[in-house]
Amino acid sequence: MANYAYYALHELHILPHVLVAMSRREQAAIYAMIDIRVETEKRERTRRK
Repeated sequence: MANYAYYALHELHILPHVLVAMSRREQAAIYAMIDIRVETEKRERTRRK
């Protein structure tokens, strides 16, 4: 949870209290989007090497 909150704050500019106030469904969507974005960024980094 802490890693997601950190990423949401620094990359998506979602404040922690806003993230916590979201419903479980909204949080799950944000976490899934973060997972997809991190995986995409990882693939891009490996492709550039």
